[in-house]
Amino acid sequence: MSTYTRAQAIVDGVLVEAGSLVKENVFKWPVALTSAVWADCVAWSDDHSENQVYQDQSGRLWDVLYMASYEIRNSNGSYNQMLFQLFRVPRDGKSTEAEIVTLKLIVGPGDNGEPVITILLPNED
Repeated sequence: MSTYTRAQAIVDGVLVEAGSLVKENVFKWPVALTSAVWADCVAWSDDHSENQVYQDQSGRLWDVLYMASYEIRNSNGSYNQMLFQLFRVPRDGKSTEAEIVTLKLIVGPGDNGEPVITILLPNED
């Protein structure tokens, strides 16, 4: 029997590790975002800043992590899955105003049973 692990999903690019900003946002566990969340809410280039509005990728990641941590702090720790919202400028080559987007946060076991957090689009599993 073969199992697709979290580590394999990270290597394959299906999940993207949030990196060092996780600790700055007071997360105790590793955080990864799906590639779809990364593309929609985090990814940003100099071209986007020139054509749309100035932002940077680390600031956009900070916003996602901050709002996720805010939701966790306000949930009184009793949920393993929750929805949260944030404002982000769509990466479409023309938008300059932030729009609200809903994301899903799941706390679950990692490859070795340790707690991990995954941030997904609401329609992703």
